[in-house]
Amino acid sequence: MQQTKDKLQQEVEATLEVLRKGGIILYPTDTVWGIGCDATDEEAVARIYALKRSENKKSMLVLCGSADMAVRYVNRAPGIAFEVQEMATSPLTLILPGATGVAPNLIPEEGTLGIRIPDHEFCREVLRRFNRPIVSTSANISGEPAPKRLPEIAREIIDGVDYVVDPRFEGHPTGKPSSIIAFTEEGGVKIIRQ
Repeated sequence: MQQTKDKLQQEVEATLEVLRKGGIILYPTDTVWGIGCDATDEEAVARIYALKRSENKKSMLVLCGSADMAVRYVNRAPGIAFEVQEMATSPLTLILPGATGVAPNLIPEEGTLGIRIPDHEFCREVLRRFNRPIVSTSANISGEPAPKRLPEIAREIIDGVDYVVDPRFEGHPTGKPSSIIAFTEEGGVKIIRQ
């Protein structure tokens, strides 16, 4: 057991080193494999858009370690959003108003930010130690299917990142993208994807 914990810490450390230098990573989440970077680093975010061949700001969300972390990056989120998050039984992305403190090229015109709090040991540990949100977007060229496992990821994506996380830390992903619910400042709700 201790050996597994040590290996996890080594992998987290290697990942953090890349994120702190402005690099991009290929990593497992509780849904599908993702491409990520420091969500506050505009240049790293731009590299992910280029790698995916996409400029769609709505295609990239951020992972936060907790609701406390999330509220530092959305200044107009209604409290109900986090209550819904707490009750979710499967991965859920919240689209929240008042994005702030992240790279400007992550924020669409309407000023929202997609946030997910992952139920995934590796992601949680990286987020806890990094103490900043990380970008999460499916590890595919825009328009192609989201890869569930590392062997499904295109060579172009693997070659385009700075670090590939060891697949032994994949855990038990759902293999499908999260549900998405958008919230307005007043607490209005719209289901985007179930």
